[in-house]
Amino acid sequence: MADTKKKNPENRQSLSESESKKILSGYGVPVIVEKTAKTKEEAVRLSEETGFPVVLKGLGAKLTHKTERGLVHLNLENKKAVTDAADAISKEAGSDLEGFLVQPFLTGKREFVAGMFRDQMFGPVIMFGLGGVFTEALSDVSFRLAPLTDIDITGMIGEIHSQKLLGNFRGEKQVNMEAIVRTLKGLSDLSMAAPDIAEIDINPLLVQPDGNILAVDALIVKGKTTREMSFPEPVSPESIKFFFYPKPIAFIGATATMGKWGHTLPTNTISGDYNSEIYLVNPKGGTIINKKAYKSIEDIPGKVDLVVVTIPASKVMDLIPQLQKKGIKDMLLISSGFGETGEEGKKLEKELVKKAKEAGILMLGPNTMGICNPHINLYCTGVHVRPKKGSTSIVSQSGNMGTQLLAFAYQQDIGIRGFCGSGNEAMLTIEDFLDTFHEDELTETVMLYVESVKNGRRFFESAKKVSKKKPIVLLKGGRSKAGNLAASSHTGALTSDTKVFDAMCTQAGIINVNQSLEMLDLAASFSSLPLPTGNRVAVMTLGGGWGVVTADLCEYYNLALPQLSPEITAKIDKILPPYWSKANPIDLVGENDNSLPMTVLEELMKWDGCDAVINLGIMGKRIMSSHLAQSVGKADSSYSKEFLDAVVNAIADFEKRYIEHVVNLMETYKKPIYGVNIITDEQDKTVYRVDGKKHKAVFFPTPERAVKSLARMVEYRRFLDTHK
Repeated sequence: MADTKKKNPENRQSLSESESKKILSGYGVPVIVEKTAKTKEEAVRLSEETGFPVVLKGLGAKLTHKTERGLVHLNLENKKAVTDAADAISKEAGSDLEGFLVQPFLTGKREFVAGMFRDQMFGPVIMFGLGGVFTEALSDVSFRLAPLTDIDITGMIGEIHSQKLLGNFRGEKQVNMEAIVRTLKGLSDLSMAAPDIAEIDINPLLVQPDGNILAVDALIVKGKTTREMSFPEPVSPESIKFFFYPKPIAFIGATATMGKWGHTLPTNTISGDYNSEIYLVNPKGGTIINKKAYKSIEDIPGKVDLVVVTIPASKVMDLIPQLQKKGIKDMLLISSGFGETGEEGKKLEKELVKKAKEAGILMLGPNTMGICNPHINLYCTGVHVRPKKGSTSIVSQSGNMGTQLLAFAYQQDIGIRGFCGSGNEAMLTIEDFLDTFHEDELTETVMLYVESVKNGRRFFESAKKVSKKKPIVLLKGGRSKAGNLAASSHTGALTSDTKVFDAMCTQAGIINVNQSLEMLDLAASFSSLPLPTGNRVAVMTLGGGWGVVTADLCEYYNLALPQLSPEITAKIDKILPPYWSKANPIDLVGENDNSLPMTVLEELMKWDGCDAVINLGIMGKRIMSSHLAQSVGKADSSYSKEFLDAVVNAIADFEKRYIEHVVNLMETYKKPIYGVNIITDEQDKTVYRVDGKKHKAVFFPTPERAVKSLARMVEYRRFLDTHK
């Protein structure tokens, strides 16, 4: 017999199937009744006691993947069949065989899988999905981090695509859902109680004809699966706030050469009307950007709150004693050449962090694009972009991605609370920023571009806490193999499995997007519109085709288009011609009376049968009327230029009044209104402000973007409703 205590080179030890099931049974997992035999003769006897047909399996700690090795024999109907199966198992298993397992042969058309593994970044992860031979082929599985709540378990079960298998199926009763819940809860409890368990695999979790489930096969593996990891020490929100509210700033590495970081950063900061002292430091002294350049940070006569460093990486270490002597506590390290470059860079970065901590200096970076706080006119970034002050906070592990988001915010009039390119996160991490957003009253929406996290479990807990107060929109880089490699070289940090990361986002209430455009659209929506209370949508359109497309999109994204009630139908009957659609979507039948969409829209906002309104084709008439006026002016001299200009101006005035009307309705009825332009030009934005109003009008160029944004806001509303 094999020594079950012997450990493999990875310090891992597999328990036998029998041992595994005994442990699982103690945590509420329903396991099949089975018997163990040490010899072939005993296996035959126990088979007779069990009653034919039976299943015979090889038993042993080293006997994993038994089916593939031919160590599982099914539907054995007599003693000879058991004897032959035992001989075959003995021959294949050899010295690894410790005995035999005898089970009754059960029938069932449905098989599921459940298990646990320990992720290097996030710890114990519970898995559930379609089992048997389809587990690897179809990968229809869901994940959640342990410990699981009832909400988590419900979400896991609801995510798998094979939903029909959980109900009545081909003459068999629906699955005992209480048993499924008990199994997943048991796996969660076991993972927390026994940190020495590395993996648990239950496959199949067989559904019997009466709907009850049994763990037919199970494996528990003990031992470490992840290396010991050290995490950066948490930084308090109060300390982070000083970075975004400094007074005197010194730029170390300032230069007169246009295009270099030492010129661009102070230039952008000065020209952004930053209202405090700005000092420049260059060892040659002289005058730079019309300011005196000091040869050393110690030569600056006054106090300095923040230093912005752009000198080469090899020279940064020498700054630490000077900053300590000057009493400077905060350093924004723009310089690259650290952890993102490889092992030598990581070593240098680690030593720098050690020296900075000893000196009481907090470092943001290295390898960062800068920071921005429009609330105090602080625009210290590598790209000239100055969004208005607002409530959306952005942290990006890619400086270029972050500044793109800032540029979009400026272009589309989205107000920014603050921005940070977090760089390598040697000291200040994205987890620290999440804790800060939770406390910051000015932050109402959080946007994150993430390639990796330093402390997965802390990230999860912090994000879940923030999500209960304000939405987090996250774009993950490094999803593909190529992207993962690029992210590693970019951030110098680890990335976790995409499926686990996505599951963590769902569990934490993070709105996880796949494209930067979706991220930007959600920034516009969350910062401008009231949150919908449900998924019922009323659609108002200037043309039937758009309404059909939007209805299809709503169904795809699980948004409901309720039938119009007799009351709302009667009200619209008084507004529109008798040939209107009398259905949702509401077709305005191409009427040119500009009062009609305003009146119909108000009736829909009053209607308690919908939670949001999408209006299509109302905005954009200004452009079309301008084009029409040009054509008429060129072809028909009977129309004066003054008349044609008046027509265009009237349409432009209507659009302005329509925007004000939309905002006023949202302020009154607390429902979001999503607009879609019929056509756009360079003057159009996504967000339109109205003086004195909290909400803003939002208009997208396509129905797809409007519907998708609404669907993600509904998704966030569900999270809030289930996590009160």
